[in-house]
Amino acid sequence: MNQPARKPLMPVQEALDFLLAAARAVDGVEDVDTLAANGRVLAVDQVSGLDVPSADNTQMDGYAVRAADCASGSATLRIAQRIPAGTVGEKLEPGTAARIFTGALIPEGADAVVMQEQCEANGDQVTIRHTPQPGEWIRRAGEDIVAGSVIMPAGTRLRSQELGLAASVGLARLPVRRRVRVAVFFTGDELAMPGEPLAPGAIYNSNRFTLRGLLENLGCEISDYGIVPDSLQATRDTLRAAAAEHDLIITSGGVSVGEEDHIKPAVEAEGRLNMWQIAVKPGKPLAFGEVRRDEGSAFFLGLPGNPVSSFITFLLFVRPFLLRLQGVTGVVAPKAIPLRADFDWTKPDRRNEFLRARINDAGGLDLFPNQGSGVLTSTVWADGLIDNPPGQAIAKGDIVRFIPFASLQY
Repeated sequence: MNQPARKPLMPVQEALDFLLAAARAVDGVEDVDTLAANGRVLAVDQVSGLDVPSADNTQMDGYAVRAADCASGSATLRIAQRIPAGTVGEKLEPGTAARIFTGALIPEGADAVVMQEQCEANGDQVTIRHTPQPGEWIRRAGEDIVAGSVIMPAGTRLRSQELGLAASVGLARLPVRRRVRVAVFFTGDELAMPGEPLAPGAIYNSNRFTLRGLLENLGCEISDYGIVPDSLQATRDTLRAAAAEHDLIITSGGVSVGEEDHIKPAVEAEGRLNMWQIAVKPGKPLAFGEVRRDEGSAFFLGLPGNPVSSFITFLLFVRPFLLRLQGVTGVVAPKAIPLRADFDWTKPDRRNEFLRARINDAGGLDLFPNQGSGVLTSTVWADGLIDNPPGQAIAKGDIVRFIPFASLQY
């Protein structure tokens, strides 16, 4: 009897596009103190109410002058005033200079600043040993930000530099999307928690710690349902409970096709499975779907149980999906940089491989010797992942696509 043809695995980029097309930003907006907004996502365009700088000011410690008074390249002028930052000077008269300090407002009449290293002060006089051009070392009003302009659009994920920008125009509070509510649970009767004795055949549940850390990095509200027994009913019950109060359910383990793998049939019974099995190594049995609730549904992402597979599929698929749920509108897909391979990879897989590697002192990439999906030490040793296309051998000296972990975890 002929077996039905196996459905081909979905390519990595197609799977990511499918996920991002399905994602919808959570509803709910809250105003938070700008000091507490790190990692949040703007819900509304932010407009500056003022020019930055608010007035012409100096970029340097030095002397504010009229450029025409210094045309000789060695002009001696009377120091008529001293202008620290935060004070307003008097009008600068012809033939005089003003001692001025970084950030101080340019006095009326001055049109250039000469840095102090090009000046020689003697009592109440200064010799300008430079021929300044009008506008030299002057920051113009509004050259950074013009009043009325959008400084950060809705959908911006706030980092330290965005918080500084908001503060620079006086924004004390910011409207942001509410945090994404994520439920997590882990399947496998063999799982134990650190601190518990290990029975024969048992393993410690490292995925619980890895995934929770990744979710915390992304600012999610996390509900941890712990380890769920390997039974279809227990899995269904947990899915129903998690769907009631959460935007997304993430599981680890049980998404393959073994007799004790209950995630796939449980999701199909409680909702629907929209995507399953990706042409990625490690991480093929990634699953995506929805779980019904009284009103609408919660998204579902089932990660493999192998610790490296779970970690990598989170970085490649779950993180971009979560950023879209948070309301991020910019690019969320992993960004690769070209680097030189200092190794040979002679037996590529037919799937898109993500190889653990790190940058060496010569600026090339070294490969971790064991690329197995259970070798968690590879994720600690490595600086990131090489995105290696299906069937692509790598020879020493080839340029490959490298995705640093630093760009994937926040």
